[in-house]
Amino acid sequence: MDALTKIVNWMPALLQATGTTISLSVLSVAAALVFAVVLALGKISANPVLSNLCRAYIFFFRGTPLLMQLFFIYYTLPQLIPALNIQSRFFAAWLAFTLNVAAYLAEIIRAAIESIDKGQMEASRALGLTRRQAMRLVIIPQAYRRMIPPICNEFVMVLKDTSLVSIIALTDLTYQTKIIASNRASALVYIPAMLIYLVITGVFTFIFNKLEKRLSIYE
Repeated sequence: MDALTKIVNWMPALLQATGTTISLSVLSVAAALVFAVVLALGKISANPVLSNLCRAYIFFFRGTPLLMQLFFIYYTLPQLIPALNIQSRFFAAWLAFTLNVAAYLAEIIRAAIESIDKGQMEASRALGLTRRQAMRLVIIPQAYRRMIPPICNEFVMVLKDTSLVSIIALTDLTYQTKIIASNRASALVYIPAMLIYLVITGVFTFIFNKLEKRLSIYE
């Protein structure tokens, strides 16, 4: 009972930190999704300059560790450009996650768009639509259904990867768990922390599965 009492006493702090974890995940993926659409369309653009710039961005953020990017934005960037000193740990984490996740989502979106039969574009152009109109009215409406499963998987990955922000002392679920474990000299706190991660991951996975079925993803 002593262990159970401790866990119950820790729950308010853990749940408050869970709010930070969920907020960071949702806001990062939402912003990244908007940016990813631009990157994906830029990468498949006929403009070689724009296409190469988007390719370079995606290559860089997919090719370097998220943790290093977080370090760079929060610690290194202010030393290079003092005016860009980010005081808010949450904003620094959000920016790092947004920039990183956008690169991965861009590849998901690009692959979904390119999976649509090329005849769809040719038929649209034959009907008098411009390339932009064809993308907006014909290609993307078909492609977005194919994006949903991998985007949902990426969100779940981000939800778990937010534990990295504890390295810059942002009070997310992982950091709060470490504080309690240190202050109380008890490793028992990792039990409810893992269960909380499991629950929120399960809830979002359930929601995404319902969304996929509603959109008839597998038809």
